[in-house]
Amino acid sequence: MTKPLVLVLPGWPASALDPWPLAWASQPGYHCVSQHDWQRPLRGDWLIRLEEAVLAAPQVVVVAHDLGCIQLAAWAAHSRYTERVRAALLVAPLDVESQEMRERLSTWSPISRQRLPFKSGVIAAAYSPVDASQPAQAAGSQALAACWGAQWMGILAPLTPADRQSAVWPQGQALLHELLKD
Repeated sequence: MTKPLVLVLPGWPASALDPWPLAWASQPGYHCVSQHDWQRPLRGDWLIRLEEAVLAAPQVVVVAHDLGCIQLAAWAAHSRYTERVRAALLVAPLDVESQEMRERLSTWSPISRQRLPFKSGVIAAAYSPVDASQPAQAAGSQALAACWGAQWMGILAPLTPADRQSAVWPQGQALLHELLKD
C-alpha cells in the first residue's frame, strides 16, 4: 500500500500566527491546499480547492488548522470522495459562528456538525488569536469533536519559542502519528 499524501489546510489568514502548517506542508509527502484569496475566504471556493486536492491522490490524510477545520467538515458533508480520507487531525477549529467571525467570514456559518465519515481527532488551542476567553474556545472545540465523532485529543500547549522559530511542533507530529495508528 502506498503512503497517503498529507494535505495541510492552513487557517485564516494562512496561519500567520502559527507557522507550523506551512512548515509541515513543505515536507516531502505533504501538500498545502492553497487558496485563491486568503484575505476574503469564500466557503465554496475553499471547498472546491479541497475537492481538487483530494481527487489528485488515491488516499490522503488531512491536517487542518483553524478555518481549515471548518472547511474539512463542510467538505465532508457534501463530497462523494470522503472514502479517500484515511484520517484527519483538526487543530484549533475557528468559531465562525461568533459575532465577530460571522461579520468577517459571512459565508462560513453555520458550521457543519455532521459526523465525519473518517477517523479524526480534535485538539484545542491553549490560546486564541481572536478571543482571549480560553475556556470557551476549548469547550467549543470539544463540542465540535463530539458532533464530528472525532477523538478529543485535549488542549494544545503553546508553542515554545524554539518551536515557533523552527515551526516543527513536535507535539502535533506525535498526535498525527497517534491518530494514524491502526
